Amino acid sequence: MTMSEPATPSLLVPQSVLDAIGKHAIACYPEEACGLLVGAAATNTVLEFHATENVARSARVYTINPKQHMVIDRDAEDRGLEVVGVVHSHTHTEAYPSSTDVAQAPDPTWHYMIVTLKRGVPEPRNFRIINGVITETPISQHN
Repeated sequence: MTMSEPATPSLLVPQSVLDAIGKHAIACYPEEACGLLVGAAATNTVLEFHATENVARSARVYTINPKQHMVIDRDAEDRGLEVVGVVHSHTHTEAYPSSTDVAQAPDPTWHYMIVTLKRGVPEPRNFRIINGVITETPISQHN
């Protein structure tokens, strides 16, 4: 017996934010880029991208600078917003969560955007990771 799954809503992201994410991914190459998405979780809306330092300094894994994370989180909260997800790049593989990404997914309410640079241009995809289950969600642009 299978239960029907509710439709997964799109993550609404302005083109300017997608552009900033792509530029950050390229600037960090050959290391993985990372950053945080800030917006409104209730409406799956991203309003801002905050680039962060990958303290792992690796082409295979990322670790967001915890001090930057805290500052971004507090600033968002002070403005009535919240961190709604995380972004990182895959430099040579497809934009799909690795086993490491799944194991390190800290929050089941977050969006996990991965940008591949495999074909030389940033290609973002978005996922939800809940109890180890990966579900892709569409990215839709908003102004």
